[in-house]
Amino acid sequence: MNAPTPLLSLRGIGKSYGAVVAVREVDLDIYPGEVVALCGDNGAGKSSLIKVISGAEEATSGSMSLRGQTVRFRSPHDALEKGVATIYQDLALAPRLSIAANVFMGSELTKSFGLPFLRVLDKAKMISESQRYLSGLSAGVTDMTRPVERFSGGQRQAVAIARALRWNAEIIIMDEPTAALGVKETALVLDLIRKLKADGRTVLLISHNMRDVVALADRVVIMGAGRKFVDRPLGDLTADDLTHLIMAGNVQAA
Repeated sequence: MNAPTPLLSLRGIGKSYGAVVAVREVDLDIYPGEVVALCGDNGAGKSSLIKVISGAEEATSGSMSLRGQTVRFRSPHDALEKGVATIYQDLALAPRLSIAANVFMGSELTKSFGLPFLRVLDKAKMISESQRYLSGLSAGVTDMTRPVERFSGGQRQAVAIARALRWNAEIIIMDEPTAALGVKETALVLDLIRKLKADGRTVLLISHNMRDVVALADRVVIMGAGRKFVDRPLGDLTADDLTHLIMAGNVQAA
């Protein structure tokens, strides 16, 4: 039986900031439809690696391929256009704008207005399309005209995910999506991630919450001192097991 083809492949990725080496020769394959948890203590290199994958920064060394083709993202927007979306902890939403405006930010829909060269925003279509994306996530968000600031943290995550779906993202990177959320809101976000997986999307989850990792991940990748120490299926690992693996990696790195 042929081995599955990775959706995203990293080979020998390194990232340095002057004399400081943040990521050291990381190899990583991410396959379609899986949830991969990227874990490690602060300073492990997770954020720097994600910045490379998301197009926020360029790698110092190594190569990256998407769907078998070598890529080098020049910006997060470049990555987004190629199907890789990143949802950071601050969500990068415009809180005073409506849900529809946030979902279509940077890709607004327009229609002709009398003359062929005169176009205006097609607000009605943006509202209906936003409703379609949000209803599929079952986040309890129905009014696409309300400002984002009036919704809960979990619902704002849903809006950020809907924007990624608007770009037809195949890979969605989520950076600490449940940080600072209560129990109810955390449960909503976990359900959102499950729905993404059920829809065939690939999720790269960065989290310090090992319970979230155990609840969601198919595979866990653990970094320490810029290196990848663990890359294995979650299997029957518990939250305590993952914590011990991270601690062991820190000892090895030291």
